[in-house]
Amino acid sequence: MKNITLTTQNITESYDFRGFAQSANGSVLYTCGKSVLLASVCIQDSKPIEADFVPLSVQYLHKSYAVAKFPAGFIKREGKPSEFEILTSRLIDRTLRPLFPQGFCYNTHIVVQTLSYDGSADLALCALRAAASALFVSNIGIKDMQKMCVSAVRIARINGKFIVNPNMQQIESSELDLLVSGKGEELLMIEMNTIAQNNSANLLSEKLTLKALELAKDCIAKTCKTLEHAFLPYQKPTLNLELKTYECNALEFLSKHCEDSLKQAITQASKSERTDSFNAIIALLVAQGFSEDDAKRSIGIQKRKIMREMILENGIRADGRDCDSVRKISIRTNLLPCAHGSALFTRGQTQVLAVCTLGSENDAQLIEPLGQNPLREKFLFHYNFPSFSVGETEMIGSPNRRELGHGNLARKALKSSIPSQTHTIRLVSEVLESNGSSSMASVCAGSLALHASGVQTQGLIAGVAMGLVSDTDRYRILTDITGLEDHDGDMDFKVAGNENGISALQMDIKIGGITSEILADALAKAKSARKKILRIMKKSLADMELNYDVLPKLEVFQIPTQKIFQVIGQGGKTIKGIIERFQINIDLDKESGEVRINGSKFDAVQEAKAYILELIKDPNMPKVGFEFIGKVKRVLDFGAFIELPNGLDGLVHISKVTKDKDKKAQEFFSEGSKVKCVVVATGQKIELELLER
Repeated sequence: MKNITLTTQNITESYDFRGFAQSANGSVLYTCGKSVLLASVCIQDSKPIEADFVPLSVQYLHKSYAVAKFPAGFIKREGKPSEFEILTSRLIDRTLRPLFPQGFCYNTHIVVQTLSYDGSADLALCALRAAASALFVSNIGIKDMQKMCVSAVRIARINGKFIVNPNMQQIESSELDLLVSGKGEELLMIEMNTIAQNNSANLLSEKLTLKALELAKDCIAKTCKTLEHAFLPYQKPTLNLELKTYECNALEFLSKHCEDSLKQAITQASKSERTDSFNAIIALLVAQGFSEDDAKRSIGIQKRKIMREMILENGIRADGRDCDSVRKISIRTNLLPCAHGSALFTRGQTQVLAVCTLGSENDAQLIEPLGQNPLREKFLFHYNFPSFSVGETEMIGSPNRRELGHGNLARKALKSSIPSQTHTIRLVSEVLESNGSSSMASVCAGSLALHASGVQTQGLIAGVAMGLVSDTDRYRILTDITGLEDHDGDMDFKVAGNENGISALQMDIKIGGITSEILADALAKAKSARKKILRIMKKSLADMELNYDVLPKLEVFQIPTQKIFQVIGQGGKTIKGIIERFQINIDLDKESGEVRINGSKFDAVQEAKAYILELIKDPNMPKVGFEFIGKVKRVLDFGAFIELPNGLDGLVHISKVTKDKDKKAQEFFSEGSKVKCVVVATGQKIELELLER
């Protein structure tokens, strides 16, 4: 049997391990409904590399033929990956990378391609499950290493109920988007954000977040057991690769002669000073006859040991803080006089400048998801991490995967706090210095920049990164971690929200599993830290002065839908003339009759509005209060249309005649009869009230 068909947690999937891409070390043709994905894993086992990291690369790719379309653009061939493809690649990487042991030194490439898409399957979830299954059955293996099956689950929440693995239609109406991956009982990665519904902000309490995570954990454990039992017969004989071992001969010398110097270096407040101290110790070891690589590796091991022991034994961190302290925060707002809004947020040695720009409907980002109609995204968050922020000299280029991922997290954290958008909003986060979570600092700075631009939000949003240091029987949760604690700790747990709950979180685990106790503790301490940060952020609002001179002015009003073409004019001549004359932007909605005028000057916007209203003015339009006797032209269930003396029609709605909702207008009016009415409103339609029949 080549195909395995399984139904787990509301998903029916088919796996074919034998029929496709057999030159790869592991491959699978994955099918969910009418969606088909091909995942392959290849390893270059003959050429181990020297780098001290896991050389894993992951690519998730869309194919336009999957939805029976040509690629968009001038060149009819797939090119630069979309943001969704890049973010999905990151999800797969963050899930599978922890499976590779330290010392794994073979180039490994995982490719997942969507070959057919039915518009209903959750592509990110399917891609992750396909990649994990291809890796499980592959012949990539380390001697004596037990392989474990990996799975993932998405949780939605609709009308207060959690839904496991919802389809795309259910996700659109959900107030929660939670994606969790794990192996057995161990969680590997968490991505969560809330979704605003019905123009109201939406946050999830810590209690409900834990409930959703427990549900996800239970689902993953059951699914992994089912998949592992089904996949074992298809697992290839492992290559029994050798792990690279590194000489650390300087450890003993460091322990005997450099312990105090290392402790002093670790506790240096400045990152540059700490680097200088480490370099001095390296020079000392080299002078003692140790190689430079040996010295660096030995210092890394000893540094990690000292830092973790300080935390576990005494609850004291490298920078002298206790485990629950937040670094010193300073805030400046609207320091850029020509920008719509800006905020400089500094927390310890992490500094972010967030700049907000407000635009019109035409400035929205056009997104074309695979197999769906194009969407217009009106809230953009762009995160930039230049090399100078960490004291390095690399050229600044196009955004990399990390920058796209951090920007996406910050966007999700802030989006649900904006109940309704009259403007297209672009937030840009410029990381000026980084020693700790710059993505969470970007959330804080971005929320302040929104307020500095006059954008109406439902409260400030703050973000904080939590860490973990643990051994067999002890653990400590760390609040507002630094780069050193992120590198040598066991967890990176980013949480954003306000006093009432969580808007987004992201977690990556570096150890085997994480207990419910640790999760609850981390969420509680994150909430306490958010409250401290929010108090400081709120104080800064008192001194905030808006850049009124440069803020765009917006006027929104309705006109009769039949008058829209009168504003546009033949070939767009009229609307172009209005735009050029008043130096404004105009957005028209042909279906609703809504007119949006954006401009940099208040007077110009008001003059343009007056010009448009005068342009569409009908000289025959009756005034409110005008009384007349008219003939009933048409009678429908909801009301009667009455002819006015000037030839126009007005509507007497049934609600103006009776309060009984079961009654119909035919019971009160007959076509051709005459009635006395008064005009009560004019606009898209003329509204009448009955005086006498």
